[in-house]
Amino acid sequence: MTGKKILIADDEPDVLSILEKKLRYNGFEVLALSKGKDINDKVKEFKPDLLILDIVMPDMDGYAVGILLRKDNDTKATPIIFMTGKELEFSGMIKRAQELGRCDFINKPCTFDDLLQKVKEAIG
Repeated sequence: MTGKKILIADDEPDVLSILEKKLRYNGFEVLALSKGKDINDKVKEFKPDLLILDIVMPDMDGYAVGILLRKDNDTKATPIIFMTGKELEFSGMIKRAQELGRCDFINKPCTFDDLLQKVKEAIG
């Protein structure tokens, strides 16, 4: 798994910093972004193996980013893990993730071990 690229996007600086450091420590190349609107352009340059996207961001939510990425031939198969600090509304969030395909989700706060397990399942 070493050397796999992960793009993470979260508007909470502390969450972003911790995730970036822990993922790097576990051998991943990481690009961390705090704005959803920057993701589409950065994905084309960075070419990540996985995206970890906060669902709720002020400028562009994670689902909107996911929809854009699924419309692009270069990114339509890239796995996405959505994160949310809101209570999971299982019927709505699961259904939306399933409709996009190759998506999973995790509720914040979560343990890094739980997130790492999902990362391994997605690109392991």
